[in-house]
Amino acid sequence: MPPVSAAAESGRAVSGARRRRDVLSAYLALTKPRIIELLLVTTVPAMMLAERGIPSPWLVFATLFGGTMAAGSANALNCVADADIDAVMKRTRSRPLPKHRVPRRNALIFGVALGVASFAWLWPTTNLLAASMAVGAILFYVFVYTMILKRRTAQNIVWGGAAGCMPVVIGWSAVTGSIEWPALVMFGVIFFWTPPHFWALAMKFRDDYAKAGVPMLPVVTTADRVVRQIVVYSWVMVVWTMLLVPATGLVYAGFALISGAWFLVVAHRLYAAVRRGEPGKPMKLFHMSNTYLTLVFVALAVDSALGLPVLGWPF
Repeated sequence: MPPVSAAAESGRAVSGARRRRDVLSAYLALTKPRIIELLLVTTVPAMMLAERGIPSPWLVFATLFGGTMAAGSANALNCVADADIDAVMKRTRSRPLPKHRVPRRNALIFGVALGVASFAWLWPTTNLLAASMAVGAILFYVFVYTMILKRRTAQNIVWGGAAGCMPVVIGWSAVTGSIEWPALVMFGVIFFWTPPHFWALAMKFRDDYAKAGVPMLPVVTTADRVVRQIVVYSWVMVVWTMLLVPATGLVYAGFALISGAWFLVVAHRLYAAVRRGEPGKPMKLFHMSNTYLTLVFVALAVDSALGLPVLGWPF
């Protein structure tokens, strides 16, 4: 046989390296990194509020690393359970499983392994409470939201969104070893933020969800009722953010009030447009909601880092 040329060997090496990158990229995509980014944005401020200052850098790293694995596990297992839906919807049909970039069995093993690793990491580096809540969030997201609620009720994202609220409680417990009222208030902020955020997205992709048979609220009811619900949850969310004021200082109070007013203006504009019979701009609210949540929690972090006097209760 003729000897293999150097050019051919080089081509094979490049092709092999490209395949490895493609495989790694596919497994990374299973974890939905952009969703994880938002979860991490809320975790650090929660830890800083618990410390009322800057926690140990090691503890922050350990919590974020373990939390990333836990969120990645939940998202990968969600991809496995929702593979049939993702293959139908335009928004999700390019994900790794519909594209057959990762075998379903491998994705399942990957998701379970990440979940086990998150617990094994968080327990010794933070505490058992934080590690247990991380596992509980995975199980809730996969079994309660993905496998039960998502395909059966229009309130799926309301209750299923509770899993996305857990990072703030995990961050608080990693610092304190307990769960106290500020952690529950932060949980509530994200809980009430989730429906306006996700329903705005679902309005844009209503036909996608309808085609996949997923009863998101915009699929099963009128746009008028959807935007009414968005406004109600937006008001509850903004009021709820103010419940955190007694545990914080003026920086957080000011930003929560101003950014909350901004959110309400955008929500009411969407409501008014739909009531006039116009399609409105739901994606404007969707994108703005990400900015809003970031601003609120960054303000919380800055307020805690500065160590300003706590406003306390007025009675």
